[in-house]
Amino acid sequence: MEDVWTVVHAERAAIIDDLERLDAGQWEEPSLCAEWTVHDVVAHLVDTARTTRPGFLLGLVRAGFDFDRQNARGVERERGATPRETLDRLRRVASRRSTPPAPLDSRLVEEIVHGEDIRRPLGLARSYPQEAVVRALRLQARTPASFGGARELVARARLTAADADVSVGEGPEVRGPALSLLLAVCRRRVALDDLDGPGVTGLSSAI
Repeated sequence: MEDVWTVVHAERAAIIDDLERLDAGQWEEPSLCAEWTVHDVVAHLVDTARTTRPGFLLGLVRAGFDFDRQNARGVERERGATPRETLDRLRRVASRRSTPPAPLDSRLVEEIVHGEDIRRPLGLARSYPQEAVVRALRLQARTPASFGGARELVARARLTAADADVSVGEGPEVRGPALSLLLAVCRRRVALDDLDGPGVTGLSSAI
């Protein structure tokens, strides 16, 4: 695969291109992220693009070690008064390479999953680099839930991609597109419709 940052920057450019075509109503559509609109997710992307290792740790302390509270504060901070203002902020940070204290492949998870959080409710489609999707899925499979991952989920089902050479986890098989498997382990229930196999019921009950 290309350098991770090359892919991340390409995905940021692609979502900016899609966002430029949205009307005001579409910005306020519910995203796949619980309780967040499309506008909120874009603000979150600005916040995470700005995040540095020291800044993340300081923000986490200030949020009482509550990841959800830290994310909510970031959205509030980076959401502009208008969609145009927030989009301009995203443009300004699109080429950054700063990151929180996490594996670099977490930036792939961030851009791909939040890209779908925005696109799917709006009926937009994106063909992501397949190896980037696979690397994101593998990272989530080995990362515990306490750090935003899905290690506990894949302990109860074996996830097998129908369109890529990847199979992770233990238990009854769940089969489908790699992107949908990634979304499912990131607890986006809409992706369950794309999956089949004896493990789907158990996976569904856990997310």
